[in-house]
Amino acid sequence: MTITLSDQHKSTRPELQKAIEEIVDSGFVGVSLRVHDERGEWVGSAGVAELGGTAKPPVNGHARIGSNTKTFTATLVLQLVAEGKIELDTPAADYLPEFGLDRRITARMLLQHTSGLFNFTGEVYDDGTIVHGIPVPYGTTGKEWVDKRFHTYRAEELVRLALSKPARFEPGTGWSYSNTNYVLARLLIEKVTGRSLAEEMQRRILGPLGLSGTVVPDASPEIPEPHAHIYYRYEEAGQQKTIDVTRYNPSWVSTGGDMISTSQDLHTFISALIGGKLLSAPLLAEMCTPHATGIPNMDYGLGVFVQKTDCGGTVITHNGGNVGSATWMYSTPDGSKTLTAVLNWVGDADMSIATAFQNAQQRLVNEVFCGDQADPAQPAD
Repeated sequence: MTITLSDQHKSTRPELQKAIEEIVDSGFVGVSLRVHDERGEWVGSAGVAELGGTAKPPVNGHARIGSNTKTFTATLVLQLVAEGKIELDTPAADYLPEFGLDRRITARMLLQHTSGLFNFTGEVYDDGTIVHGIPVPYGTTGKEWVDKRFHTYRAEELVRLALSKPARFEPGTGWSYSNTNYVLARLLIEKVTGRSLAEEMQRRILGPLGLSGTVVPDASPEIPEPHAHIYYRYEEAGQQKTIDVTRYNPSWVSTGGDMISTSQDLHTFISALIGGKLLSAPLLAEMCTPHATGIPNMDYGLGVFVQKTDCGGTVITHNGGNVGSATWMYSTPDGSKTLTAVLNWVGDADMSIATAFQNAQQRLVNEVFCGDQADPAQPAD
């Protein structure tokens, strides 16, 4: 019998295999997990890659990484800061005068989500009021998203839609997660370099790190093989329908979450980033300096969350979720331990998987960063 790397590692880390199998039992189609720590590398998967199939999700399959895209984008902006092409505290309007941005909004505020700009994928206000933006797969516009899932949106169009809506707060006076900030960051990169985001990402990050499984797709609906499948459930004419939405045009979320990668590439990226291979020590420190978000134990730096674990440690993280799929990316502040994962499921407008999703995150983070075999992560100096 041929023993795969995954099979070998299952015998040495049964608690990890058990954890991902229980996550699948909670309602996911499939999960693949990669852990690097003092005991080496462990990779494994559970569930299936496709509804009705028997094959497990590929342990290094391609996946739509959602808002993990923001960490790549913030890193690129900070590299341009290092070269003097962007200044963090200069008004973003100086670089992008065509949008008439509030001059109090700086490049730093875009990366930190403190600009107050309306989120073009929709806002939920503290009083429960919902203001819709473009059609999205969650909320009340699910069927409309299905019908428009191959439509191409341009970055400028998304920004102008957001600017047509009232801001959430005065720039710099609050924190609110907004995809609009990162579409503006993309346009900022393109303006100061004279090249597309995809070209700059390849030149500065993907190429140097050898991230051959990572793609900036722009408006292409394609995803490289191998990959698990993702699904969407919606109602039409009083009937529930479930369709395969593995292929869709990701321009509706743009640089808020359009990239494709693998758990191996995400590990390589976060390890290189935290290890100081992409940014100078002062800029990495700025990136990882927490800014209060109002979310318990979860602050935000510049393109990363700074999260307290249940055992009192700290992890640097960003996760990404799109329709029917998600990727997780965690590292200790010294880069000695990482967790990257890919999940696929049947999404719906009600986000019915949300509670199971949060529980799964907490389960794996505790297992890897607070387990008996691991010392709690220590906060960065």
